[in-house]
Amino acid sequence: MAPSVKSIATFAQQLLQVPFASNTPTSSPYPQTNTPSCPVDSPLSCHNSTVAPDSCCFIYPGGQLLQTQFWDTNPTVGPDDSWTLHGLWPDLCDGSYPTYCHAAPVHHDITQLISASSPELLADMEKYWLPNAGTLEHFWQHEWNKHGTCINTLSPSCYPSYTYGEEVVDFFSRTVSIFKTLDTYKALAAKDIVPSMTKTYTSTEIIEALKEVNGREVVIGCWGNRLNQAWYSFNVKGSLQSGEFVATDPVGKGLRCPEKGIRYLPKN
Repeated sequence: MAPSVKSIATFAQQLLQVPFASNTPTSSPYPQTNTPSCPVDSPLSCHNSTVAPDSCCFIYPGGQLLQTQFWDTNPTVGPDDSWTLHGLWPDLCDGSYPTYCHAAPVHHDITQLISASSPELLADMEKYWLPNAGTLEHFWQHEWNKHGTCINTLSPSCYPSYTYGEEVVDFFSRTVSIFKTLDTYKALAAKDIVPSMTKTYTSTEIIEALKEVNGREVVIGCWGNRLNQAWYSFNVKGSLQSGEFVATDPVGKGLRCPEKGIRYLPKN
């Protein structure tokens, strides 16, 4: 019997939901801390039907992770040919989100911890993980204390032999390593969407271009009619530290851009 249209569509959807790790290592390229070991059959966040056997190998409740990027032109922030990293945010599976949690401890010494563990990581953060106001340390503290503390696998209790601050190093190293495989500037340029003082683009053109990055829809945001944000959504199989990032369509996100007349201004 020939397969139904519904079965073909279901199979196609399964093919599209490929592990993002097929394009990037499942672990960070930076020096590793004493990360927890998780089984290969750990459940995928937001997709489990039963209670996960090991909470250190299953991100819950914030199982939809958003890797957020900005394009700032006033003031200009970051390299002319790269978007900048804003953060990695654990949203709940319905699109709502927690903040300032207690799953991991608060820190006010981010630069010190990163510098002592991985100068290479710190150099990349100083190049790409930049605020549009305030100091680097204040911005990184904000991202950790507001969002990092809500990721349960970063709890000190998840480390076999915990050393102070290693959960911070894991959060920032994994976030930067994921960011470096999501080249928003390159994906847009491949479709002739380039920064310009005169050209304008449609939201459909931009979203379709960014689907080429990981096969899933990307949320875009604008300040008025100026493109300035791109959000990539993932579920994770295993822990944040070493799990498999799986690209997924966004749930519950409401950033806005006009349908047409979108300006993508140069950084100069």
